[in-house]
Amino acid sequence: MGLKVHAVRGRGYKLPVPVDWLDETAIVEFLADLASDYDVRIRDSVASTNLALMEAALEGAVDGSVMCAEHQSAGKGRRGRYWHAVLGGSLTFSVLWRFDNGLQSLVGLSLAVGLAIARAINRHTQHAVRLKWPNDVLVDYRKLAGILVEVQGDLHGSAFAVVGVGLNVRMSPEQRDAVDQAVVDLYEMGVTVSRNQLLADCLQELHLMLTLFRAQGFSALREDWMAIDAYADKAVTLMLPDSKGVVGVAAGVDETGAFLLRDTRSAVHAYSGGEISLRLDTRAR
Repeated sequence: MGLKVHAVRGRGYKLPVPVDWLDETAIVEFLADLASDYDVRIRDSVASTNLALMEAALEGAVDGSVMCAEHQSAGKGRRGRYWHAVLGGSLTFSVLWRFDNGLQSLVGLSLAVGLAIARAINRHTQHAVRLKWPNDVLVDYRKLAGILVEVQGDLHGSAFAVVGVGLNVRMSPEQRDAVDQAVVDLYEMGVTVSRNQLLADCLQELHLMLTLFRAQGFSALREDWMAIDAYADKAVTLMLPDSKGVVGVAAGVDETGAFLLRDTRSAVHAYSGGEISLRLDTRAR
């Protein structure tokens, strides 16, 4: 599980760093008046919180169900990538939301979730927490959290979304080396709040976001998202599903959450889709 254990002959074993375990009772207390809007469940270990909650959703789990896990054996990120979760050093959870207006009403949801998570983290740090389209939370262009939204249902009827969040809390150098990109964690940022309070803060911000999203869609959150867009006005390269790269200048997002790219002729083009990857264009530095 990625933990180091210290052993002293005749005395026993201990973890070098105390683990702040998740606790349902503490989370409910931190949620206060919103506790009734969520059904929080904590597991010691699952393959993936998204997978476990997706199965529960198909069996009738209620709107607002939350699945948390101390350890994931097969956590996943966007585009099928493996999500590296650290026992006691990550915050991994998934939330189930049900919608009556079909999959069409979920456009831009992953961006809205990113905004809520950034706001929750910003309660506890002076570091500038920013967003990368479509679903990464960054600090100084290093990844702090990732979001994976999986949906099922009818285009215009009943549908549901399972929203998975993975947040780096405290990672060892060895754990950082196992990740194929630059990462940052809350410990490095000086954030000392408990994981239980942090989860409650995330759920509170998600509730506020979802209330507005259900009523008005992503368009109501678009300006706030762009206010903390890490790539705004940066030279970037979009890697498309066919491996073709498109270069231009990041111009924010439209009202559906599609990425806007300004080309050399100042024309703006919209791109959307889960298989598109965004990178800074290092040639423009």
